[in-house]
Amino acid sequence: MSSARRTVVFAGGGSGGHLSPGLAIAERMRDVAPGVRPLFFCSTRAIDAQMLGDAGVEFRPVPAEGLAWNPRGVWRFARAYFKGLAVAKRMLRDEGVEHVVSLGGFVTGPVTAAARSLRIPITLVNLDATPGRANRVAARRAQRVVSACETPQMPKFAEAIVGMPLRRSAIAPAGRAECRGQLGLDPVRPCLFVTGASQGASSLNSFMVAFALKHKELLSHWQVLHLAGSKGSPSAAELDAAYARAGVKALVLPFLNDMGLAWGSAELALSRAGANSVAEAEANHVPTVFVPYPYHRDLHQEANAKPLVRAGAAVLAYDRLDVAANMQSIGEPLATLLADGRLRDDMESALRARPQVDAAEAIARTVLGVHGRMSH
Repeated sequence: MSSARRTVVFAGGGSGGHLSPGLAIAERMRDVAPGVRPLFFCSTRAIDAQMLGDAGVEFRPVPAEGLAWNPRGVWRFARAYFKGLAVAKRMLRDEGVEHVVSLGGFVTGPVTAAARSLRIPITLVNLDATPGRANRVAARRAQRVVSACETPQMPKFAEAIVGMPLRRSAIAPAGRAECRGQLGLDPVRPCLFVTGASQGASSLNSFMVAFALKHKELLSHWQVLHLAGSKGSPSAAELDAAYARAGVKALVLPFLNDMGLAWGSAELALSRAGANSVAEAEANHVPTVFVPYPYHRDLHQEANAKPLVRAGAAVLAYDRLDVAANMQSIGEPLATLLADGRLRDDMESALRARPQVDAAEAIARTVLGVHGRMSH
């Protein structure tokens, strides 16, 4: 292979769920072809700059917005789209980009349109069981469409099911005791990991305040690692105080880059059901209560978790947005799993029985046209 520098753009952003898979593929690209230069075209949201800056990769914000179905929302979307299209076209040309990897989300619209106009090849990596509007549009522009998971509602959407690309930092680097020790947790005490994904989940934060107060005896032998999000309510400080009032040992953080340490510390997790979170729980063999994001009209995160639920490796619960209702819908299955070690062991065994493939390496090799033995 030539040692000349090659630029591959990753288009996506607005949430960690879109960026983390791209970072995983970029990691493997550097292994496969050290001359590759990954460049991210992301949203203007602060979470993108934080994640990509922490990862040490180059990135360029693209002005773009999601579509809201009202006159003002449509106008703002259209204005941002055409501005983003012009910006993306100029940057693709100036950077000498040879390939675009589309990761989904509203940023991909103007970027894939610009790439197509410049005849730059596009690979779409679909991350959800239900492809969103942006991915359905990008698929018509792409030369290749692969999916992290099956898409039951659109069975012919992708040419291959490759699994979720995961960053190495999302995989536990050591055993539970060592992971806990690195986070300052008790190495011996079992750990419940609570996460609302990169931006946090206010309804899960509020639920855990009530749950800790009601089930303080059940949690007395546990410790909680809670990623609250930077904008969540209650805030990380308020959650920390609530756990202290309940007498529950807890470490509350707004955000954690080394997710492998969090998953590696946990016997049990409570998590949103974004495709990335589901894949991380599976790869780290952590029994999890998955709570789909409740504001999606089609509740499409539910489909991400269902394969693990059918395998007896996870539990699905629903966010009713009301704390009292959530004490039943989420609290009951969570309390059962906290109390039943045998059930957790059975779920962990089911997770360990599932096949593991390095999807990030597979996609990296495909995009670069490099063949070789795949990692498992």
